[in-house]
Amino acid sequence: MLISQIRNGDDSVSVVVRSGSEAFVLAGVESTYSLVQEAIAKGQSLGECIRSHALGSAVDLEQIAREGRFCLPIHHEDPAHLHLTGTGLTHLGSASTRNAMHAANSAEAAKETDSMKMFRMGVEGGKPSNGHCGVQPEWFYKGNGIAAVAPGGDLVSPCFAEDGGEEPELAGIYVVGPDGTPFRVGFALANEFSDHVMERQNYLYLAHSKLRPASFGPEILVGDLPQDVEGTSRILRDGEAIWEKPFLSGEKNMSHSFANLEHHHFKYGLFCQPGDVHVHMFGTATLSFADKISCQDGDEFEISAPGFGVALRNRLVTRETDDRMVQVKAL
Repeated sequence: MLISQIRNGDDSVSVVVRSGSEAFVLAGVESTYSLVQEAIAKGQSLGECIRSHALGSAVDLEQIAREGRFCLPIHHEDPAHLHLTGTGLTHLGSASTRNAMHAANSAEAAKETDSMKMFRMGVEGGKPSNGHCGVQPEWFYKGNGIAAVAPGGDLVSPCFAEDGGEEPELAGIYVVGPDGTPFRVGFALANEFSDHVMERQNYLYLAHSKLRPASFGPEILVGDLPQDVEGTSRILRDGEAIWEKPFLSGEKNMSHSFANLEHHHFKYGLFCQPGDVHVHMFGTATLSFADKISCQDGDEFEISAPGFGVALRNRLVTRETDDRMVQVKAL
């Protein structure tokens, strides 16, 4: 089962539920967020709550995508209460590119980099058993709901950026219940857009490189994630694919379990505030940057995977250089 949000002609929002190839508006539901809150209040699974509502009109989601009418699949009315975060070095192939980037800038390239050490720690302790928590992963913050870009929207690279590149990932979608318990809504495709040139200068710049917009959706997969997910990441320039590569996700292809990644995010009380929405991106091992692709203004990113519905598409927009220093005014 997949759910999404679409914009109607009068600018109202409808929630759409898809099963197989058929998609219908969910009658009497204002938003994905309100639907999730209803399920939590009733003690139901999200699937049970969805099935308790009548279906409205049928919709063609591919046509919705062509018309640019997808909203984020979930949002919070106050964007400060939607958090974009992520973890890196979580996939079995993710260390080689990062290690090569950092080792290339080191006089001690023959030594094991911090990135490789972090990756090895995950391989050895990222999938604990018997309910214990494992080693904590690399973690980063991307922003709040202001940085969340709807499917079909532009990913804007700021004027001070040195690069704007895609990261095809899966994201966990969560809403925190009234008592502080995090509830997983489902999983969605995500583009964890980053500045890889900045990060390559020094891995301590990773925090800066991640402060960029991100997109996720268009649809949320409700229920369990397959152990093995194989998707496709493409970059189109003037309508032609200039780069295309598969990406792998799911626990079969990861050095950490989802339970371990979720624990190390929600162990912080800061992230268990009632009503907050969390979009947590789980990492990738596939980057066009690793193949020496330099994205340009107007390039379109396309991320797709079987079982996740409509592909996630966004266009890169770069801002003109502005070297003026930000001026802070004293009060």
